[in-house]
Amino acid sequence: MFEINASNARQWSRIGSRGVFGQAILAVAEYHPEMMVISADLGNSSGLDRFKKTYPDQFLNIGIAEQNMIGVAAGLAKEGHNVFATSFAPFITMRAAEQVRMNLGYMEMNVKAVAIGSGVSMAFLGNSHYGIEDAAIMRAIPNITVVCPADCAEIFKTVQAAAEFKGPMYIRLTGAVGNPPVYTEDYSFEVGKAIILSEPAEVTFIAAGSMVYESLEAAKLLLESGVKAGVINMHTIKPLDAKAVECALQISKLIVTVEEHSIIGGLGSAIAEYKAGKRNAPPQLILGLPDVFDVTGDYRFLLEKHELVASKISQRVLSCLKNT
Repeated sequence: MFEINASNARQWSRIGSRGVFGQAILAVAEYHPEMMVISADLGNSSGLDRFKKTYPDQFLNIGIAEQNMIGVAAGLAKEGHNVFATSFAPFITMRAAEQVRMNLGYMEMNVKAVAIGSGVSMAFLGNSHYGIEDAAIMRAIPNITVVCPADCAEIFKTVQAAAEFKGPMYIRLTGAVGNPPVYTEDYSFEVGKAIILSEPAEVTFIAAGSMVYESLEAAKLLLESGVKAGVINMHTIKPLDAKAVECALQISKLIVTVEEHSIIGGLGSAIAEYKAGKRNAPPQLILGLPDVFDVTGDYRFLLEKHELVASKISQRVLSCLKNT
């Protein structure tokens, strides 16, 4: 269906998560004639222009009306369609929260709600378009699986897996155009199963989305300071891969969760909740976006500002180790 290699990874990085999502949907639709894709007037912004032309009878532009979009998506799913519904992260989670809760969570309709622009990747559109609370909201709704791909290759893997998955799922797409790839060759992906990129060690990063790459780079910097760090790609934030977390807790002196999401309610909170029931669990450093409305600015500037780049992450880990 698609090949993951260094050349494709570079090309996908230049296209960015939205364009790659559109390519993935187009590739997967060939094998799923029951698929329907719905957009809240963001077809082109979601990379869906080629899908619209190729499968015009399987695409609906519902307009800027996310609440209605989720209702339509649930109705189509009830009739047997495999539905992907897309909009910007704050609109598909907060504006349509009640519809997501009742139609997807409660009714367990087979709808994949896809959030483009999660985190701060919408940059100059500012707080109205930042998706910093979306995972927290989706995690709190029963029956909804929450997945956050690490890079563009994993977007392909996620869309492919989501098309086979039965039930409601929330997919949050982080990162901007030009984000470096994590994967340059094929690998095994399974919803709910974390990927050990480097074995748990004295310090273990548990990261999701755009922060997986930054964690890998931070681990390299820590090694230069004599600190060995492992990295786990926890692409499925709900349900957590308990086995992978347990392994990290048993081996590590410090757990570091890293995410392009508020420090409240996301991956860091999920790991902390799991740890709360464990005796002698190591301390946890929760890195993410602060509990504030942010300034409007360039994507990379915002990551630097909140110390979510490898150099700053490694410094914060070293500082934490000195104080523990």
